[in-house]
Amino acid sequence: MTETTRTAPRTPATGAGLALLGGPRAVPRDSPGGTWPIITPADEQAVLRVLRSGRLNAASAGETEVAGLEEAWALATGTRHCVAVASGTAALHLALRGLGIGPGDEVIVPALTMNATAHAVYAAGATPVFADIEPDTYTLDPRAAAPVAGPRTAALLPVHLHGLPADMPALGRLAGRLDIPVVEDAAQAHGAELDGRRAGALGTAGCFSLHPSKNLPTCGEGGLITTDDDDLYEQLVRLRNFGELVPTGARSYVAHRAALNARIAPMAAAFTGSQLSRFDDDARRREPGIRGFLDRLAGLPGLRVPGIPAGRTHAWHILRLMPEPEELGLGPEHRAGLRATLHRVLRAEGVPVSQYQVAPLPAHPAFRPAGLSEPAALEQVAERFPVTAAVVDGSLCLQRRHLDPAAGPLLRRYADGFEKVWQHLDLIRRMTLSRPAPGWREVLRRG
Repeated sequence: MTETTRTAPRTPATGAGLALLGGPRAVPRDSPGGTWPIITPADEQAVLRVLRSGRLNAASAGETEVAGLEEAWALATGTRHCVAVASGTAALHLALRGLGIGPGDEVIVPALTMNATAHAVYAAGATPVFADIEPDTYTLDPRAAAPVAGPRTAALLPVHLHGLPADMPALGRLAGRLDIPVVEDAAQAHGAELDGRRAGALGTAGCFSLHPSKNLPTCGEGGLITTDDDDLYEQLVRLRNFGELVPTGARSYVAHRAALNARIAPMAAAFTGSQLSRFDDDARRREPGIRGFLDRLAGLPGLRVPGIPAGRTHAWHILRLMPEPEELGLGPEHRAGLRATLHRVLRAEGVPVSQYQVAPLPAHPAFRPAGLSEPAALEQVAERFPVTAAVVDGSLCLQRRHLDPAAGPLLRRYADGFEKVWQHLDLIRRMTLSRPAPGWREVLRRG
């Protein structure tokens, strides 16, 4: 976002009384918009086309939907190859295995991301090593990644979190010094750009999710891997299909390396291919509504909206908003309490904010270092990943509703809700101080 002059919030037409205390909601219950994904007759016809063809499996003779999607996404990202797979997690797993990463290797992963990023590293047999994030972009901090790299580091796995590309030039320089690949977790960044190049073309391999919640959805599960590396492409095609060679006729069923089945379904490929035909237009249509929403919120004191560094574009998969307690007359120890209060009050107004992540990834029981008691492990996470810890405790997210290209009027209602709540900051402060909320450590201890 560009720098915006902070002004006093406008008085919303919905009235001054908070809905939590009996006033009218800023967002009426019957407000239109906010549906995602949008399913059109063309999408339905794409699925019906597969059903009528009888080619319901990617290994069916004459099946063309998967190859069609791969060709279209490679063209969209400006890469030589695309391999469609069963999920975004499978995309990450296969990309790592295709690069030869396995037991004894370490992969650097940001401390704030969906747990699938670390699960994919473990599934490949390697070990995730976590690094903190940048406070303004919420993506892997190259300055935090460098000190945790070592002789066993085999790859960097930055996440373009919420749709903003990570600092790939700096991460690329670090990878170059270490002579290791960079695998992009672009699960949330379809169409985002850095210096005119799209996510998926910024590293050795790019991995995308096609979950229905994503900007480019499917009708179930699916994933895409992009690369310019011919050898990696050949390995990926084998790894998604039991280690078999690409068939030129009937399948041989001869495994050339250990692998599982990670094929995407033709129906899912056809649905995504139909969605892709309007993907760029949808992105252009949703941009003004999101920009208008964030510009209004940028005028509220003590609320930080997403920033976009020069040379990057944002896909806006998720909108993360960071209340700053010190700017609102509270101490840093009230970060979780302020977030919980705003969560409660805003949702009463009809603004569907959420927390999204409840703990730093290295604090999850599955990823904690062995040999440490729970209190010691959680304290270590708090010390090593202070930015991630603050973001998890203090931030609010808006998900999915803004992806509808026609959601502009709904977003204006959401902005009304924020502005209405900000008229009651004295009450918000009192509520925060009177009702302490648990931080991420307490949430984990409670199970």
